[in-house]
Amino acid sequence: MKYILVTGANGQLGKKIRDLTIDNKELKFIFCDIEEFDITKVEEVNKFFEGTSIDLVINCAAFTAVDLAESEQEAAYSVNSYAPGLLAKATNIQKAKIIHISTDYVFDGTKNTPYSEKDKTNPTSVYGKTKLEGEQNTIKENPDAIIIRTSWLYSEYGKNFTKTIIELGKKKDFLKVVYDQVGTPTYAGDLAEAVLSIVYKYFNENFWIPGIYHFSNQGVCSWYDFAVKILNSCNINIDIFPVLSNEFPTVAIRPKYSVLNKEKIIKNYGINIPHWVKSCEKMLLTYKDFA
Repeated sequence: MKYILVTGANGQLGKKIRDLTIDNKELKFIFCDIEEFDITKVEEVNKFFEGTSIDLVINCAAFTAVDLAESEQEAAYSVNSYAPGLLAKATNIQKAKIIHISTDYVFDGTKNTPYSEKDKTNPTSVYGKTKLEGEQNTIKENPDAIIIRTSWLYSEYGKNFTKTIIELGKKKDFLKVVYDQVGTPTYAGDLAEAVLSIVYKYFNENFWIPGIYHFSNQGVCSWYDFAVKILNSCNINIDIFPVLSNEFPTVAIRPKYSVLNKEKIIKNYGINIPHWVKSCEKMLLTYKDFA
């Protein structure tokens, strides 16, 4: 039996991975969050790996409160930067693999064409800086690691843009949403499928190509476009107005453009990536069952 550790199990991606593996009898998935296993403490990491034979780690754990990270920098660095290095070092010692999840916020958003894995990083927020350091620490401690950067993650679980727009749409007469930030929404279910396809390819075919990869859904939109699609799909008929970001100033600077180029993961792993509109519709159908 092969053992896969999934950290950040209570987050959006962790829960979607759990959903997709619940019937898997060939691999043993161990799901944990900070309550069971604090990955920021070296003693706990060492003790866990000494007592458990882990073959692969999927690190979904992250401090994702972008604005809060500006004031709680120590916590953000601990989870996003330091902990990935600890996990990577432990996997390297055990000759295990690691897949670490990162973010589009490692870029400054000043380009106007999709970011590839070779593009220069230049994070503008504490969150982005800590996530970039997490990538670097992971690769430093385990050069055989896979890093997957994603963007605008949403799902049926937790707090995210999609659910917030639905909730506001039911309460408000109108909404204002920024249209000068452009990227691609990523349904956590699609990202979970992509991660698991890499996992299964490794265990079934011993196929593994380390490095940095980008994954989001296909297509491009603004937050305004995304919000319009969500409300229309939910038959919430209120006015929605596009506005500039300066109408909603934030503590942390967001990238204006963060579309990711997915050619590398498609080429190396043959992953089929749905368009964001299709995935949004799929998620909303499921969410209606949750609500």
